Amino acid sequence: MTQSETPQNHSLFDAPAADPIIVIGGGPAGLTAAYELVKQQQTPIVLEKYNKVGGIARTENYRGYHFDMGGHRFFTKSSEVQQFWLEILGDDFLRRPRLSRIFYQNKYFHYPLKPFNALLGLGPIEGVRIVASYLRWHLFPYKEEETFEQWVTNRFGKRLFKTFFKSYTEKVWGIPCSELKAEWAAQRIKDLSLKTAITAMFLKPQETIKTLIEEFDYPRRGPGMLWTAVQDRINEQGGQVQLNSNVVGIQREGPRITGVSVERDGRTHTVTGSSFISSMPVTQLLKWLDPPPPANVLRAANQLSYRDFLTVCLIIKKQNVFPDNWIYIHDPSVQVGRIQNFKNWSADMVPDQATTSLGLEYFCNEGDEVWTMPDEALIALGKQEIAKIGLAEVADVIDGAVFRVEKSYPVYDSDYVESLETIKAYLASLENLQTIGRNGLHRYNNQDHAMLTGMLAVRNLLHGEQNNLWQVNAEQEYHEELLLTQALDPEEVTHVVDEVLDGAFPKLDPLALGMSLGTVLGVGLMLATWILLLRGGDASGKTLTLLNQFYPGYTVTAVGSLLGLIYGLLTGFLMGCGYAFLRNAATALYLVSLYRSAQQSAMRQFFEHI
Repeated sequence: MTQSETPQNHSLFDAPAADPIIVIGGGPAGLTAAYELVKQQQTPIVLEKYNKVGGIARTENYRGYHFDMGGHRFFTKSSEVQQFWLEILGDDFLRRPRLSRIFYQNKYFHYPLKPFNALLGLGPIEGVRIVASYLRWHLFPYKEEETFEQWVTNRFGKRLFKTFFKSYTEKVWGIPCSELKAEWAAQRIKDLSLKTAITAMFLKPQETIKTLIEEFDYPRRGPGMLWTAVQDRINEQGGQVQLNSNVVGIQREGPRITGVSVERDGRTHTVTGSSFISSMPVTQLLKWLDPPPPANVLRAANQLSYRDFLTVCLIIKKQNVFPDNWIYIHDPSVQVGRIQNFKNWSADMVPDQATTSLGLEYFCNEGDEVWTMPDEALIALGKQEIAKIGLAEVADVIDGAVFRVEKSYPVYDSDYVESLETIKAYLASLENLQTIGRNGLHRYNNQDHAMLTGMLAVRNLLHGEQNNLWQVNAEQEYHEELLLTQALDPEEVTHVVDEVLDGAFPKLDPLALGMSLGTVLGVGLMLATWILLLRGGDASGKTLTLLNQFYPGYTVTAVGSLLGLIYGLLTGFLMGCGYAFLRNAATALYLVSLYRSAQQSAMRQFFEHI
């Protein structure tokens, strides 16, 4: 898998061989890079800030109960990533059924939304209002789509936006949908065009698709099981994964990084390296540089922000609480945004099958009221909210714990694009540094995309490739489906559709069709009149004369033939223009309908990731 060339990536064959390769961060990206390095007989040193590996994809353990921080379904279209997972986990990599629903107004709605289920839940009156709102915003949409609210409203209508998008999205990001940029939505879905919509609707690629909407893969004891196994393999093959090792400084000499300052056990020491791969937040990396980068780069780093979350883990004295893997909480009267049911991910996540473990996710900002709330208060809040929702009684909760996950979601605000471009340009000047992963690239990537950046960084380092790490998941089509076989080249299919689109759905020219039909009718009526005159037949003449009921003044005479020509031209012209207009309008509406259908399908995929 090769990305386009970028000045950030450099061939590092000239680096001193005595120093090791330093990998900052022991999450999916960093550990994948380190594992690829040891397979190439390199000896990397991984510096991980916390006492366990996995980063955002770690698994916490409390009294034998395993808690996945965020709920990580394993799906990918990358054969390399899939092979990586199977190589590490083998039989511990399980196929799991999937069920998720939306909780709204004390009712549950299937997600992805199913029309009949949604109509029953909302009621016929609200259903009519939603349809009316949908039509209103399709006829008179926002002329510009600058915000998330405008983007969704133009596609689904204001009422559906307020029902199924507004509350949850604002919980996740902590800002009104009117302030969240539309670019964020666009990044989470594939690029849509008319020709791709037509391709999907009219051409059936010769491929077998196994959707992961209905089922997904999952490690027997959560994603941390995978990353702990990777950690062990790295250590066994000569690399080092050093836990509780917090990077607090980065030394450089001109365009080269020379070492990092590491704080461990209350002491700080320097680790030198030949080259560096970093998955730490790029904002922090720039602030740690010594000497510091230019002032405009530091300003750009300060403009980037993150959204954090914490999980209140509750142990319930009930064998079954609800059948879903997780539920989205769209009720604005409670603060919880999503609830994971880890027993339904894997039975091995729960040591006592007479109990159930829930993970209540609260989206917040590091240092705010929710983030700093004592654990006991958060557990009490969680008990109250599951009781209010109706999942369990307060008395059913027998224990609980709280785990915080910082810098989980890079925020796409109004300043991030310009700021990130400034940062990219500066990092490209550093010869022996590559940034990878969600936080290293400040990009809302999935776990498999983070792993791909680690793999590609190693190829850049060892093989002199020029893979653009910033473009992973930027130009690639990505869905929650796995292509098992594929006989058609998508590029070829799209090219064919692009060429035949005009022929398949030609636009009729109203003027040309009107003139053509008018000429035929006018000349035809004039010739018919002359033929009757030459025959002199009164019966036929009187029959044709009936046309004067529609064409005043027409008679079967020489003068009448000229009037017939004029009337025929006019009638045919109006009929041709009218038909062309109606046909073009109907075709346009049909294509718009296809396009909207494709957008809604993509929107469902996007919504899965917020």
